Amino acid sequence: MGTLQQIHNWSLTHHPRWLVVIRVALGLCLFIKGYSFMINSTELDLLLQNSRLAAHNDAISIFVTWAHLLGGVLIIVGLLTRWAVALQLPILLGALIFVTSQQGIFAAGSMFPLTIVIFLLLLFFLVEGGGPISLDHFFKHHQA
Repeated sequence: MGTLQQIHNWSLTHHPRWLVVIRVALGLCLFIKGYSFMINSTELDLLLQNSRLAAHNDAISIFVTWAHLLGGVLIIVGLLTRWAVALQLPILLGALIFVTSQQGIFAAGSMFPLTIVIFLLLLFFLVEGGGPISLDHFFKHHQA
């Protein structure tokens, strides 16, 4: 049995139900951030304008917005959880490196602590998966 299969089996037997609440909260945070970027696109444009990624501002803002919206919904319901998390990781890593470093870690209004927490939760759910209360688990065990 491979290491990933052993981690998956351990995860299913030792997955506390409160982790579902954390997974849903993580998905909601990502969805809300994507919605706020969609409603107030100048917020994301200003963040990207001051970073090293300003040359690709339009494409990145569209990708980040829709990745947060779609990824947030997928994480909430637990469908393709690891893929949705893997899609979010480069975005959060880019936010940590390019955007937050420009603003400063301890600047007033800095999102650095929240970004770190979300990044760590994404890493956790990349390993953990959706858990037993997810559409991933449902579809795996109810195949026709």
